[in-house]
Amino acid sequence: MASSAASLSNSGLSKFAQATDLRKRLWFTIGALIVFRLLSHVPLPGVDPRALAQLYQTTQGGVLDFFNTFSGGSLERMSLIALGVMPYITASIVVQLSTSLSPTLAAIKKEGESGRKKLNQYTRYGTVFLTAIQGYFIAVGLESWGASAGLSAVVQPGMLFRITCVISLVGGTMFLMWLGEQITSRGIGNGVSLIIMAGIVSQLPRAIVNLFEGARSGSMSPVSILIILVLVVALVAFICFMERAQRRVLIQYPKRQTARGMMQADKSHLPLKINTAGVIPPIFASSLLLMPLTIVQFAGQRVAGESKWGDFVLTMTSALQHGSPLYISLYAAGIVFFSFFYTAVVFNPEETADNLKRYGGFIPGIRPGKNTEVYLDYVLTRITVIGAAYLTLICLVPEFLTLRMGISLALGGTSLLIVVNVTMDTVTQIQSHLLAHQYGDLIKKAKLKGARTR
Repeated sequence: MASSAASLSNSGLSKFAQATDLRKRLWFTIGALIVFRLLSHVPLPGVDPRALAQLYQTTQGGVLDFFNTFSGGSLERMSLIALGVMPYITASIVVQLSTSLSPTLAAIKKEGESGRKKLNQYTRYGTVFLTAIQGYFIAVGLESWGASAGLSAVVQPGMLFRITCVISLVGGTMFLMWLGEQITSRGIGNGVSLIIMAGIVSQLPRAIVNLFEGARSGSMSPVSILIILVLVVALVAFICFMERAQRRVLIQYPKRQTARGMMQADKSHLPLKINTAGVIPPIFASSLLLMPLTIVQFAGQRVAGESKWGDFVLTMTSALQHGSPLYISLYAAGIVFFSFFYTAVVFNPEETADNLKRYGGFIPGIRPGKNTEVYLDYVLTRITVIGAAYLTLICLVPEFLTLRMGISLALGGTSLLIVVNVTMDTVTQIQSHLLAHQYGDLIKKAKLKGARTR
């Protein structure tokens, strides 16, 4: 039995060909991501792609470029999925915040599976509402975009184009939301996270080409490129280290009688991840910032600086540019807030303390019940401070380097964090499926041997 366990722990992808269910899930995930990439090249009806490409060059380096990275280039081409899954993420944030503030929604959350379905439905309604608002401002902005330069990204401006644009963007975002849910249930990994990662990875080749093109043209020195590459490798290694870092809380169980009649006390560990929230805080913070910034950016294409409203919009557009002090401050505050908020959502100290008390477990030196809950909350708060600082460091340090050296945003800390984190989670799920498949084979062999001995 020990040799079987050792072979299980050392197994890799050698048994992949035998795991038919895993192969089906992987092929489904790959197929869904291919559909996502194909949709990113389907333009909105009534948009001139050539004029749009010329106009987009004037806004590169701004918040739209950051949004374009997360959407996999869909915003640059103004495709059906130009807004990506960001409205869905924003709606999820609002619903989760509401469950903490509203007693009615909190009661629905405690209903189990039926409550989860109701909250998911509310999230879908919120996604439609937010996408419609953003889609309308995008349509209005597209009509006036480039008017000063004599270019127009819209073939026939008017109310018909606005309605068509809103309906198309709502349909594209809802399809992406459905596709993400299908990947989660029938594929491998979290569907929404994989869609975001696929969009970022699709922009990496262009970023690398631009980086080396800068060295060839002389705009960047070879030393700067070497520093960037070393920093990227160091950030990836640091992310992998921190994502696996844990604070292991010792759990002790009372002495129990074994099969040989001996009394033995069991010991275990409760692993608390340093970064319990994972990649959610940067995604949530980016989503909350990008929604109003997109509206302000496109509204700024239409207004003039002669009215108070026009002055306000233009001021906000310049103050909230990507890399500005206000943007960086709001982004850092959002990461810290969602680190603590999502950790509180994922890990419940009261429920964990009750479960330990129910099964007779206790932390040495800590009374079961309320004292255990307070202790776990204290430990979790301390390690979450480290996790929030780590996420803020990863996301902001490359931003300062981006502003100083002018490299592409696709190589930013947020993008690296999402790609590395989602890749690690997906690989872990693949290994879990392989392990479960091999355990199933062992059980079948044990049953066959038992039947033969009879």
